Amino acid sequence: MSVNRREFLRKSICAALGGAGLYSAFGNLNLLAAAANLNATSDYKALVCVYLYGGNDSFNTIVPYDAGLYAQYAASRRNLALAQADIAANALNALAPPSDGGRYGLHPALGDQRANSGNAGLAALFNSGKAAVVANVGSLLSPITSAQYRQGNVPVPPQLFSHDDQTSQWQTARPDDTNALGWGGRIADLLYANNSGQVPMSISLSSANLFQRGAIVDQYAMDPSGVTMLNYLGNGPESWVSGGEDAESTAAYQALLARGAQSHVLERAFADTTTRAISIYTLVNSALNPATPLPPLATPFPDNDLGHQLSMVAQLIRVRAALGMKRQVFFVSAGNYDTHANQLGDQQDNLSQLGQALAAFYAATVELGVADSVTSFTASDFGRSLPVNSTGTDHGWGGHHFVIGDAVRGGRYYGTMPSLVPNTNAQPTANPDDTGYGQIVPTTSVDQYSATLASWFGVGASDLATIFPNLGRFSTANLGFI
Repeated sequence: MSVNRREFLRKSICAALGGAGLYSAFGNLNLLAAAANLNATSDYKALVCVYLYGGNDSFNTIVPYDAGLYAQYAASRRNLALAQADIAANALNALAPPSDGGRYGLHPALGDQRANSGNAGLAALFNSGKAAVVANVGSLLSPITSAQYRQGNVPVPPQLFSHDDQTSQWQTARPDDTNALGWGGRIADLLYANNSGQVPMSISLSSANLFQRGAIVDQYAMDPSGVTMLNYLGNGPESWVSGGEDAESTAAYQALLARGAQSHVLERAFADTTTRAISIYTLVNSALNPATPLPPLATPFPDNDLGHQLSMVAQLIRVRAALGMKRQVFFVSAGNYDTHANQLGDQQDNLSQLGQALAAFYAATVELGVADSVTSFTASDFGRSLPVNSTGTDHGWGGHHFVIGDAVRGGRYYGTMPSLVPNTNAQPTANPDDTGYGQIVPTTSVDQYSATLASWFGVGASDLATIFPNLGRFSTANLGFI
């Protein structure tokens, strides 16, 4: 894939600052020195963040099917309630019951995918111990109850129920700091010295994102179809075709990049960043397309956007040794989860794509022999409201999430399942977990969810407090799901 210089700069300049050299020039020498002193690890691990933009309705994703809880669910969900038999057909047969003792199943779109892909679906992965559910996760400053929320005597994250703000808080785990770097980026800053290659630890298949933004290591943004190569360089050492640009313009652009030709710090930053981006995509492209072509993966991936992203993640994991990688953080995403209307149809499509892509990706990690070294997890702006809004739901707060991989202590629920009892005019606070406006107050913080993943990834206990400074406010730092 090739693009002109404007498209290349748009997609790559901010995303290609993956090494320490340029950042150390801007005052991060202390961070660099700290990271460089880490002992290199001998094993391989990868975290894969699957972000669902818009706010997934997890209360129609993981649904009770036993009579008592289903009746509460149906009363709250009314015309959006899924059929009890359809949920029971995709039952999650847990090794231990969830906190409310209920029996739950998945939205039918997330059930067994074997009929159309050859890969076991999420219900089968959960039931075989390869996936877990983490219940009612949300952005928090400290533990809070619905009564405390209504009384207003416990601080809450700013701008609750806002897409942009809640996305930022999920991806940074710092609701108290609007300028915070991403928690994935902070982990990469700490552990990048474990890798011996020049390619950044953080790779996005879904454009630049806040989750992977670091002080030393920033994300390298790739297209799911492959690297983005700058075609404005003429027939220089990189041997990329000019793409129709005139010779004078090409020569002028090459002169901008020439070592020692820049007098201004911003010119040097531009040249260094672009040169590094060229070096990175050359390395990645060579690894993905060696002289002796790699045989295709046997695992079939669905022909959808999320499937394409995760397919490229699998290919990058496959060539990890050629890239010198021992630790990697990946970011993929899907949109259209803001289901204010037509939720039944839109969520069917969304979750079908999600279920097929996650099932295929897990199967690919098994094929590559790294299923115990790669953990994927979902995240989203927020859960959605428990009561319905005509044919959809409104912005919520707490929501359920999946963690998948052989390292996961699967077949279990972690955290506290919220009440599904509807509020009524006669009993406006009948639901003990409702804010009073339809949103469910989280009982597990993003900090706890993220810190549990970070601990498995190799972040030491003493460093968790640095990466997640609010973690100490919660009773449990490690949720134990991995």
